Amino acid sequence: MTRRMNIGIFGSNNDSTIDGVVAEAAQAERDGFASYWQSQIFGLDALSTLSVVGREVPRIELGTSVIPVYPRHPMMLAQQALTANQAAGGRLTLGIGLGHKVVVEGMTGMSFDKPVRHMKEYLSILMPLIHNQKVSFAGEALTTHAELTVGKPQSCGVVVAALGAQMLKLAAAFTEGTLTWCTGPETLRTLTVPTIVQAAEQLGRPAPRIIAALPICVTKNVAEAKARAAKTFFIYGQLPSYRAMLDHEGVAGPEDVVIIGSASEVFDRVAALQEFGVTDFAGAEFGGTPDEAHDTREVLKSLLKR
Repeated sequence: MTRRMNIGIFGSNNDSTIDGVVAEAAQAERDGFASYWQSQIFGLDALSTLSVVGREVPRIELGTSVIPVYPRHPMMLAQQALTANQAAGGRLTLGIGLGHKVVVEGMTGMSFDKPVRHMKEYLSILMPLIHNQKVSFAGEALTTHAELTVGKPQSCGVVVAALGAQMLKLAAAFTEGTLTWCTGPETLRTLTVPTIVQAAEQLGRPAPRIIAALPICVTKNVAEAKARAAKTFFIYGQLPSYRAMLDHEGVAGPEDVVIIGSASEVFDRVAALQEFGVTDFAGAEFGGTPDEAHDTREVLKSLLKR
């Protein structure tokens, strides 16, 4: 029997204020969505923001999508995540990822050498601290011998933004699953889902959570919406990790994997993701008019009742 797919909202960041995020998350909760995801780019700090949201918005799951691991030591990130999780009453899911070489090296001046090794060592420190609050680990790049003393709730869920096979296997081995962005349905079906599911099964781990986040717009003007998507999400066609997923999908750019169309077309395309194992869908609404914004939200709400 196919597991029912949860429907969540991917934060818009249109309003780069904490009040704006609180209002957006509160509306998502009132509308009945399962989760609300806050990105970590160059605006608000996601975990700090979700600490506030967690105190103001009482029920919805809150997630980061995603925290880049290079700028934060795993012990510091564990403390931040457990603090935000406590503020949210145990509703936090910590989404983490490697980030991108152009950012890590070009902006922060840090080395992006051996990223898979870096993530494996990072998780070897982070996960014990998240779940047991103590760790003793010595790696090639990262070493930590420490114990935390954060009060209850003392643990939160963790997922990795994993695109390629090596990262998906790490996600299966260490965490609850993966969160993808701008990854098309064919790639999810043939690469993401089977790779992480098989890896978890081989390790005797629980079935992984597979969260697919995609831009979504209900519209009568598909050509205009696609052109707007090409401009809005252009960068994801240039960054190597996302470019590899678009190449696997066999498409030219992000505008070819966004979910655009009539209400029925959008409903069917999202619902179809459940059939091959996506456990959660996070819709990044990008309506260009008030009508498109309204209609997109209504279709997402209708997916809650399917």
